[in-house]
Amino acid sequence: MTFEAGEAAMWRLAQRYTGRVGYQRGVKSEGLSANPPVIDCSGWTALLLTQAMHAENEAASRGGASRMVFAARDMDALHVWSDRIVHEIEHRTGFLLQGAEVTAHTLPRCATIGLKMGDPAWAINHPRPRGITHIVQIVRRPEDDAPFVSEAFGGSVAPGISLTPLAEWLARSQPHILANEVWAVDAFRMAS
Repeated sequence: MTFEAGEAAMWRLAQRYTGRVGYQRGVKSEGLSANPPVIDCSGWTALLLTQAMHAENEAASRGGASRMVFAARDMDALHVWSDRIVHEIEHRTGFLLQGAEVTAHTLPRCATIGLKMGDPAWAINHPRPRGITHIVQIVRRPEDDAPFVSEAFGGSVAPGISLTPLAEWLARSQPHILANEVWAVDAFRMAS
């Protein structure tokens, strides 16, 4: 099954907000209306995925389908923290890649990837299964199908929403992959 409408919706969002939105931990999609606009990694990933799912449902509806491709409860379940997004998608699909299984050849087309990035002080009061503290989303450039990682990140260099070619992102993430601190899921497997 292809998800052209969903993939196109994610790419449009990435093009619209990359380099134009800052990072602020704990701020979800409502932060895009702030001045200046901000969002955190789970808010950004949830927005990308739910907009993709809405686009697929709208495309199916226009095509005369009698039922939605993605259930509202599955979309609602994505409006949580990074570790819970990975958990909810894994729970609903039964699919998970971990550590060295995460490669350019094994990743689903539009995988969602959670990472354990240290043990930040803020996570002490928010225990997280697997220790996942960051999440990213693979998006596809429509004209050549090239994969990119879209993420909202709060680092010291260019914090905010960025877009990185998948191969470059995987190379940069090798320490986490080798430490078995990376998990990939596929939200599109929730399609009915």
